[in-house]
Amino acid sequence: MAEKILMKGNEAIAISAIRNGVDGYFGYPITPQSEVMETLMKEKPWETTGMVVLQAESETSSINMVYGGACCGKKVMTSSSSPGVSLMCEGLSYIAGAELPCVVVDVMRGGPGLGTIQPSQSDYNQITKGSGHGDFHNIVLAPASAQDMYDFVDWGFELAFKYRNPVIILSDGIIGQMMEKVELHPAKPRMTEEEILKVAPWATVGKPASRERNIITSLALEADVQEAFNQKLKVKYRKIEENEVKYSEYMTEDAEYLFVAFGCSSRICEAVVDELRSRGIKAGLLRPITLYPFPYKEIARLAGQVKSMMSIELNLGQMVDDVRLAVEGRCPVGFYGRQGGNIYSPEEIVEQFLKFNNLK
Repeated sequence: MAEKILMKGNEAIAISAIRNGVDGYFGYPITPQSEVMETLMKEKPWETTGMVVLQAESETSSINMVYGGACCGKKVMTSSSSPGVSLMCEGLSYIAGAELPCVVVDVMRGGPGLGTIQPSQSDYNQITKGSGHGDFHNIVLAPASAQDMYDFVDWGFELAFKYRNPVIILSDGIIGQMMEKVELHPAKPRMTEEEILKVAPWATVGKPASRERNIITSLALEADVQEAFNQKLKVKYRKIEENEVKYSEYMTEDAEYLFVAFGCSSRICEAVVDELRSRGIKAGLLRPITLYPFPYKEIARLAGQVKSMMSIELNLGQMVDDVRLAVEGRCPVGFYGRQGGNIYSPEEIVEQFLKFNNLK
């Protein structure tokens, strides 16, 4: 029987990193994600698995340490919260430009600026639209539970190495801080140098002297060289969009009204759907699990079935733009959100839904 432990979402990230053979974690404390590093320091994985855990002097330093470790074909990661991730944007662009794998956890809090330490989902645009300069995409995973936080570390590295691309686990202060039962899957050892050669032949170290030295860079001084590289990235992103879209549905089979929500908001919306169903209103929920690639096709399909959709987000309205893009005018699309760490109740969303749809 699998071991089950009660832990915070942030703690689940740390435990999963250790048990999934991560080689290095480089981070900097910031609320509401500081428990990731605190848990790693408490567990001391350098004594058991050889994992490096280092507090950098800043978020800028930590993402560039991730860059260096990724160049070596290692499983490396960092975590932060919204203002800290903003400082990582240049490094993320460099990593994407060098086509390197890594995992970054963003436990969102309110902004802009230093904002509040309370929960938010207002990094959606920053993370899903690039997180830095140039034409690139992060693969973005949106957990909705502590179990997801645990599971998405392994899944994130799988995708990162498969596509040589940064993966962002886009969480929020609620999921990071809440305590839930987490089922621990069998541990995986760290990769040996021989295994790294197989999965990362482009790596800069660990190869016999007879092999040609690899140079990893994101620099292209000639226009034609840069354009060809951008077109290569475009092909990769199309493959990701074709093969890696993931979402879940709740009572959508006969739904006449649809909510679209991710992360903590999707859990609240399940209660909203239940309440509306108890009143005889056929509501359903689509939860995007990958925010990039976004489930445009599934939302478009459901747009032909329902009378309206509502995007529910802890921000001023960011994902709703993607929902409207998917719907293409097939049905009305509404939005409801809260900011500053204020969390909506199911009753509050029901009230806004009834008002938007002119229902009693």
